Amino acid sequence: MIKRALALALFVSALFAEQSEVRLSKAYGVNYLPLTVIEERKLIEKHAKAAGLGNVTTQWITFGSGANGNDALITGRVDFVSGGVAPFLRLWDKTKGKVKGFVALDQALYYFNTNNPSLKTLRDIGKDDRIAVSAVKSSFQAVLLQMASAKEFGVKNYDKFDVKTVSLKQPDALIALTSGAKDITVHIATEPFNTLEVKSPLVHRFLTSREIVGDLHTNLMVWTSEDFYVKNPKLAKAVYAAFEEAIDWINANQSEAAELYIKATKTNEPKELIYGVIASDDLRFSIKPSENITLFSDFLFETGAIKSKATSWKELFFEINH
Repeated sequence: MIKRALALALFVSALFAEQSEVRLSKAYGVNYLPLTVIEERKLIEKHAKAAGLGNVTTQWITFGSGANGNDALITGRVDFVSGGVAPFLRLWDKTKGKVKGFVALDQALYYFNTNNPSLKTLRDIGKDDRIAVSAVKSSFQAVLLQMASAKEFGVKNYDKFDVKTVSLKQPDALIALTSGAKDITVHIATEPFNTLEVKSPLVHRFLTSREIVGDLHTNLMVWTSEDFYVKNPKLAKAVYAAFEEAIDWINANQSEAAELYIKATKTNEPKELIYGVIASDDLRFSIKPSENITLFSDFLFETGAIKSKATSWKELFFEINH
């Protein structure tokens, strides 16, 4: 009887044991700094151990877009995806809320930069212009372009420029735009790619997402599945605490954060440039999403890209972030 009871106890313990490894996706740019801080300072490992979960390990996988991260989440290759609001909303809708937001990373802007000297507004985009986005149609850049088109030409013409978009990682788009080549004439950029681009005498900015949505907005976020969230409650809290600590540390130590970013990413950019981006009024690191995040779900619903309409930002995020 004792052996049977012990075996049953071990079985139940194993059945309800939480994961010993967390797999997270990351991408390119200063806006992903909270993830870099978590990785470099081993904050998930720290908070998992404090929660009594032992030696939890982390695996970091770099993707060029949130859409690629979505594929990895669906197939079970990652537990957390980081990326733009638009690819998250598509998966939230597709899974009927079985995937939800975990944390926001920032409130920021996107910048529409061009090396075409005659391009001053959206109406100047011509037949030879090509627009770099992280992923055609599905990326946040692509949706912002659609929102700008709807605002300028009417909602029926929201996809007016879709045929001109090209999928390109942001570092590659930076090179293409500043090289003087004409295969890419517009890049919808985040930082530090925006700052690097407009330093070039070949490039100027003609639009930002502020003109499209009216203010700073949640740009990047992290999402996960209900399956992971429910089966790993202590681990989920530990990961959340890691994000809280990372963002608080960045906001209190901007100079050190710039140094950490440069060291971790091995970028050749000067500290003054990276620090300027982190300290800019156009970038706020925040674990809480902006309330205007529903502007994007409203637009995707209106244009038929998603079938469900969120009533508030809380519907899009797990309770841990409420």
